[in-house]
Amino acid sequence: MDELVALCKRRGFIFQSSEIYGGLQGLYDYGPLGVELKNNLKNAWWTSMVYENDNIEGLDSSILTNPMVLKYSGHEDTFSDPMVDCKSCNLRFRADQVPKECKPEDLTEPRMFNLMFKTNVGPVDDGKSFAYLRPETAQQIFTNFKNVIDSTSKSIPFGIAQIGKAFRNEITPRNFIFRVREFEQMELEYFVEPGKDDDSINEWVQKRLKWWEEQGVPMNSIELYEVPTDELAHYSKRTVDIMYKFPHGLEELEGIANRTDYDLGSHSKKQNELNISSDVKENKDSNSKLAIQNDEGEWYVPYVIEPSAGVERGFLAILNEAFVEEDLDEGKKRIVLKLKPHLAPVKAAVIPLKKNNSEIVELSKNTKNMLQSLGLGRVVLENTGNIGKGYRRHDEIGTPICITVDFESLENRTVTIRDRDTMSQSRLNIDELPDFFANKIK
Repeated sequence: MDELVALCKRRGFIFQSSEIYGGLQGLYDYGPLGVELKNNLKNAWWTSMVYENDNIEGLDSSILTNPMVLKYSGHEDTFSDPMVDCKSCNLRFRADQVPKECKPEDLTEPRMFNLMFKTNVGPVDDGKSFAYLRPETAQQIFTNFKNVIDSTSKSIPFGIAQIGKAFRNEITPRNFIFRVREFEQMELEYFVEPGKDDDSINEWVQKRLKWWEEQGVPMNSIELYEVPTDELAHYSKRTVDIMYKFPHGLEELEGIANRTDYDLGSHSKKQNELNISSDVKENKDSNSKLAIQNDEGEWYVPYVIEPSAGVERGFLAILNEAFVEEDLDEGKKRIVLKLKPHLAPVKAAVIPLKKNNSEIVELSKNTKNMLQSLGLGRVVLENTGNIGKGYRRHDEIGTPICITVDFESLENRTVTIRDRDTMSQSRLNIDELPDFFANKIK
């Protein structure tokens, strides 16, 4: 983990938030390369969910959340963790995360700790006009269920996808970006007929495993965990966690939950007319019936299958798998990020052999601009004058190819293509670069 963290700061992937003032625990800023990798990961998820499925629509809901939403979702009553203090080390922990070195006799009695951030809304802080920063992205999907149906004419089964910020006042943020107070979720709520939920969750588990493998997370680094009945969330009929072997241990990468009809049933009006199977709180405030009619005209509340993954956890898993230290000739080593090309922050680097040769530099700029205009990702001009250092830098940040423009390029319009993974080099005509580039970064 230490080497990965060092690389993230050195090369501009991740910085400690407010570092010049000592930082703020559990918060991180994503640098020039980090924001590119993060966006590429989110784009890959969005493409797989929304663009490749005709029955899934997207949503971008507000972060500030009406307290009523979290009242009826159950968050106000249940979204808290037991917290203990250690009298020996003077640190605070979630009760189920106390390190072994803390003796039981040194721990205080557990007390509940609210995980939601609360903020004032309006000009007067009177304690009555407030909202929560959403602790998850799911609830606004449920409250927009009818809006999406009415505006898109979708029918069951269908899904609503969302990527967005969530906030949890974690007692002990830990393990770099694995557990933080501000994070992003990639979340799908997939609505199905009751009785078809068992097949649906099995299908989504397999789909999500395949997707992670396509992002560079191999199956030998993953285990499936069937959450025991006594550990299930109060809304869940069944949850399957995709567990990944992070540097700090085996932990959840993504969860796929069968949320039954709890969520739509909780937020719906006229609950007594809907034959809701879940134990929901009586809702006297909703103005919308979150249900649909079957072919016989009978109203029912769909079940929900929810694949939910943290962007930051995915980011960490992908970096961990891509990070390789290789032995070279003469006792030398190189660090290389063997990222999938579609995730790489920089897709190609164009490097002039001589930074002070105007003809070579001009041809390099034109080549870079040509590739950038294809709209396939970021292409950079690396005009440092040191080819070796340029190659090493781009190995470390995961750039799939480096393109060197030299004196021969001026004569016959060919350039040197260097492959990141094999370090092999070949010549290619500039006119052939667009097709080569497009195929390379798929």
